[in-house]
Amino acid sequence: MPVSMDKHFTWVELLKFTLPSIVMFVFTSLYGIVDGLCVSNFAGKTAFAAVNLIMPPIMILSTVGFMFGTGGSALVAKTRGEGRDELANRYFSLIVYTAIVLGFILAIVGIITLEPIAYFLGANDDMVGMCVLYGRIIMISLPCYVLQYVFQSFCVTAGKPTFGLIVIVIAGCANMILDVVFVGLLDWGVAGAAMATNVSEILGGGIPLIYFFRKNKSFLRLGKTSFMPRALGKTCVNGLSEMMTSIAMSIVSMLYNFQLMQVAGENGVAAYGVIAYVVLIFAAIFMGFDMGSAPLMSYQYGAKNKIEMKSLLKKGLIYTGVGGVLMFVAGQLLAGLIVDVFVGYDAELRDFTVHGFRIYAIAFLLMGFSMYGSSFFTALNNGVVSAAISFLRTLVFETSAVIVLPMVLGIDGIWLSVSVAELAALVVTVAFMLGFGPKYGYWHSKKNKPRLIT
Repeated sequence: MPVSMDKHFTWVELLKFTLPSIVMFVFTSLYGIVDGLCVSNFAGKTAFAAVNLIMPPIMILSTVGFMFGTGGSALVAKTRGEGRDELANRYFSLIVYTAIVLGFILAIVGIITLEPIAYFLGANDDMVGMCVLYGRIIMISLPCYVLQYVFQSFCVTAGKPTFGLIVIVIAGCANMILDVVFVGLLDWGVAGAAMATNVSEILGGGIPLIYFFRKNKSFLRLGKTSFMPRALGKTCVNGLSEMMTSIAMSIVSMLYNFQLMQVAGENGVAAYGVIAYVVLIFAAIFMGFDMGSAPLMSYQYGAKNKIEMKSLLKKGLIYTGVGGVLMFVAGQLLAGLIVDVFVGYDAELRDFTVHGFRIYAIAFLLMGFSMYGSSFFTALNNGVVSAAISFLRTLVFETSAVIVLPMVLGIDGIWLSVSVAELAALVVTVAFMLGFGPKYGYWHSKKNKPRLIT
């Protein structure tokens, strides 16, 4: 049965509700890592560098799924909180259908533009062919990849977070098994890794599509709708920050790769590839909680239950702070073991990567707060503030840091730049929280205690 959002969530209930989303994000990162492991260990570091060089542009094309998923979920959950379930289903259907159409359009764009993009990113002659081959095969399943991101959010909003997790586990296991078969046993190289990803994305986007088209036990079902430009506009504004975050992360990754290619060549790109894969797992613990708790906040905002909003906010900040400390400690203690799994076959590359990862891990102490702040304002249907946090965090602070710091600190400046950017983003996030608190009722004065609305 779907989980009701119309109640007070204790710590145990909140963690139980968000756990499927957390595990789902971690698992998604894990099967992405298996891609990297198989390519690195069976196809070599040139192929590994090629995949990591072309992956950011591919991720940019898929970010529309993040936008429609998170932005649409905020709108649909708020509408349900207001008691308008039929309208919420019409919004849901419109958003999914629009995402499918855009997925096909973006796949065509990707097929046409990948080769010039690979050259633009600085790929050498050995890498370009691998970049284009991998990227064009991935484009085959891009519409399903977009849907996978959309349904990751909507499964939570539908009250079925565990179903979303099951889908990702099925897709991930298929990816990992086929990676070993295609890349390891059949020696198909980057083409094999791409085809394994195709299968997983078709499962990840296709299974929920079939589920929501059929009669089901969730709060949502795909059906008839109409063109509602204001609803689509609100969805895009709400989800703009998540889309911007994904695009910005991809742009920053390209900038990292460009800087490292100039300073350290293939070793630099390969090292960053390892760090980026591992950071995905650590960040997934934040992202999963944010995505899992956001519909609860949206629902309570629609119901005007300010006390529960404040309770959810407090729990979210505590989770983020404790999680950041634990991740930092784990990053420092496990750096060597983690890196050995990827590039233990090359001593020089191994030492270079361990050093970079330990510096990069400082950012774990800070990154969760701005991520939560952005998700929080998305949940409140304030896409402008959410987008501002994301834009400043990545495209302004991190881009500036990765350009400027290497001039002063050399290659260590590249690894340290994300920590400097996260510190600046934390200041901005706190400022927005303090500034907008009274408007939404989650920052109360003692003289004006809110009434619990049931």
